[in-house]
Amino acid sequence: MVSLESKGFDAPDEVRPFADKGQAQVVNVAGNSVIKGRFEPGWRWSDHVRPIAGTDSCQSPHFLYVLSGRMHLVMNDGTEGEAGPNQVVHVEPGHDAWVVGDEPCITVDFGASPAYATKSS
Repeated sequence: MVSLESKGFDAPDEVRPFADKGQAQVVNVAGNSVIKGRFEPGWRWSDHVRPIAGTDSCQSPHFLYVLSGRMHLVMNDGTEGEAGPNQVVHVEPGHDAWVVGDEPCITVDFGASPAYATKSS
């Protein structure tokens, strides 16, 4: 059993592109996936990840920390919210999201499904 494990996003285990609007860098630590997302202005889950995931809305949970930028979220039940720098956000499956403004939104997600932004997510 490993008692200490450290990885960085400068050498991620995997990179999952969002077409032309960003990417998810994945590091796997202690059997868990941590995802650093870079969402460029104009990114929207329903436009840039839905074609990859093949679901009507995002079915991944998220427990993320916003480093910079802003993201608007809309749950399938119509509940809406917005997240910005230095905020911690918990989002259940069943939502759409998009970048607000002209600055990239950068997040670190400790709760995403390991299959986020893949065909099986």
